[in-house]
Amino acid sequence: MFSTLRHKLTSAASALFLLAAVAVPASAQETISDEHIAAARETVMAANAIRAFDNVLPLMADRTRTLFIQSNPANTTEIDLVVNEVALKLAERRPELNRVVYEVWARRFSIEELNQLAEFYKSPLGQKYSKVEPELRALSIGAAKQWGDAISTEMVTLVREELNKRQAPEAETKSE
Repeated sequence: MFSTLRHKLTSAASALFLLAAVAVPASAQETISDEHIAAARETVMAANAIRAFDNVLPLMADRTRTLFIQSNPANTTEIDLVVNEVALKLAERRPELNRVVYEVWARRFSIEELNQLAEFYKSPLGQKYSKVEPELRALSIGAAKQWGDAISTEMVTLVREELNKRQAPEAETKSE
């Protein structure tokens, strides 16, 4: 049981870090200067771009808790206690994730660009954008899904009508 659990948790953690590694183009594997990382950090913090990852550890803790409780429901209290203790210890490693995010930004923007972005995100408009960006993204995704669903329905209808038109002369020719 513990071997399977450890494998699942290791796989989940590995996937997270593999995603970050894959996000870096192979040609950009060179070392990034401290100045570049500092500019990226400043921009990421100004943009609140890292807040989306605040739930990673709590979600992993919940999944771990659920996995252990499913295997041993009679031990729920102790499982809760141990999962919370381990999660708190692992929280100290959050700077590792932050560093990866800073590197991702640093690999895609020059120091000058990062400074310009930080300046924008520190402006009133940038602060407003930073606050509403998650909502904008969610609403935009919802709008795209709704539009896609409508277009899909319309496409099916139009294709069906066109196929019926094209098949109607064939049916008349065969009946003659």
